[in-house]
Amino acid sequence: MISFILSLVALVIGYMVYGRIVERTFGPDAGRATPAVAKQDGVDFVPLPTWRVFMIQFLNIAGTGPIFGAIMGAKFGPASYLWIVLGCIFAGAVHDYMTGMLSMRHGGAGLPELVGHYLGRGTRTLVLVFSIVLLLLVGTVFVYSPALILGDIAGFMPTAKGSIMAWVLIVFVYYIIATLLPVDKLIGKVYPIFAFALLFMAAALMIGLFVKWPSLPEVWDGLGNLGAAKGLKGLDTQPVFPCLFITIACGALSGFHATQSPIMARCLKNERMGRPVFYGAMITEGIVALIWAAVSSYFFFDGGAAEVGAELTAAAPTVVTKVSEAWLGIVGGVLAILGVVAAPITSGDTAFRSARLIIADFFRLEQKKYRNRLIIALPVFVAACLLLWYNVADENGFNVIWRYFGWANQTLACFALWTATVFLAQRVKSTIGQQTRKFAGAYWITLVPALFMTCVCTTYICIAKEGFRLPQNVSYIIGLVALIVSGAWFFIWKYRVKK
Repeated sequence: MISFILSLVALVIGYMVYGRIVERTFGPDAGRATPAVAKQDGVDFVPLPTWRVFMIQFLNIAGTGPIFGAIMGAKFGPASYLWIVLGCIFAGAVHDYMTGMLSMRHGGAGLPELVGHYLGRGTRTLVLVFSIVLLLLVGTVFVYSPALILGDIAGFMPTAKGSIMAWVLIVFVYYIIATLLPVDKLIGKVYPIFAFALLFMAAALMIGLFVKWPSLPEVWDGLGNLGAAKGLKGLDTQPVFPCLFITIACGALSGFHATQSPIMARCLKNERMGRPVFYGAMITEGIVALIWAAVSSYFFFDGGAAEVGAELTAAAPTVVTKVSEAWLGIVGGVLAILGVVAAPITSGDTAFRSARLIIADFFRLEQKKYRNRLIIALPVFVAACLLLWYNVADENGFNVIWRYFGWANQTLACFALWTATVFLAQRVKSTIGQQTRKFAGAYWITLVPALFMTCVCTTYICIAKEGFRLPQNVSYIIGLVALIVSGAWFFIWKYRVKK
């Protein structure tokens, strides 16, 4: 529990100290008109109260990510604490803040447009395709998984495909409606309620941890693969590096967030609110992930599974429902349902919404008219239907899609971090009001996590079974080479630009 408490304190201090450093590095201008004001259209560019934008941003980026990812990541042991804390403060929150603020500075542009502006047109096309595929994967997974859970709650057997497909259809219809409606009509009204439920569940579980005060593994007990040593299934082939950094994404660093921050960048009324909304929402998500990592550590390593009547091999949704019902009673059961059903649904519909906005930006097609929204959304939903068909036809379809999503998600984060790095490297000085500030060396706050994640993603795709399945030592060497080459490439570019 000592490591857990120290980690909580570190996240709060990280927001107050490093968050301020990142904010000053970017230099928000309270006098600049934001896209929500300058381009207001009543559909996607809609000024909203800051607290509402924060709650929507939190739920958009969270979903079940900080829950399921933290549960699976906790199997590695206390190393998960370090990645959540350090990754969240120095990588994830910086990533979310920079993409959100850059989007505001560029008229609410999506990630591919930002990448194209700073990394070139070729990279823009690559990221455009990459983003759309990633968002389709997210939307598809978050259609099928809630449908399975709803079917189980209703008493249907997992093999009753017709019953499950009925729930799939219901969720899918909701996605279509939410994607096409103005952001303030459904998302702006319902999401803050779900976000509050998710935060309330996390707070209640944290209180439960302090009451029980379990004997959890501490960081100083070792950062190796504790789950493999305990014999947890599947971990014997997953080294902490790079697998932990792919498994825990939304609780530490996630490229999916780079597709969500521009949605809220179109709703903020003041650039100064960027730190509490973008950086703050990520730190909040990190706290949720940390709580679930501690709860899961108790579940896997200190007899928690037996206490709640579950097996050590239980899947993440089962861990959520069993722990919530055992610790929080009826209220916990209701919140668990909200967590494992409502949370992925809310991430799924914003995934489709983000896909619509990204494609609209690419074709320069304004979205105020309902017809234009439908023209873009229809092909996206047809593609999602094809993925859903594969998901249902093959019982392992969900697992395959999710494994590729993990790598694609973190690779997209690399593109976003490199984009922010180039932006900061180009800024020699900036004038805001009557003040002129220098930015020499500012790019280091994004360069370091960009280099690290480039190494992680390269190593993972080399070593993973859904990748090239190379030997571990060879994969590590290739990952190190990728880090050195990308770093050298950046500094050569920077030298040429300066010269």
